Amino acid sequence: MSEDMQETMMFKVQKEEKIKVRNVLEEVQAALKEKGYDPINQLIGYLLSGDPAYITSHKGARNLIRRVERDEIIAELLKNYLT
Repeated sequence: MSEDMQETMMFKVQKEEKIKVRNVLEEVQAALKEKGYDPINQLIGYLLSGDPAYITSHKGARNLIRRVERDEIIAELLKNYLT
């Protein structure tokens, strides 16, 4: 065997960039508005129930909002409201 075959190869996985809750909410809000939904009502339904069916799949909004935890969304909303 050649010496190259005996060396340990390094594999580094790129960490997914931390998604910003604010950006997610802005994109989801825009998609909901485009489809004619009231973003506040739809987001409340999603946050209370956890059912992603409250969020349109238009522009990938449903998949996008599922990338952040509901408690992260609530924390971001409270942080911005209370400060």
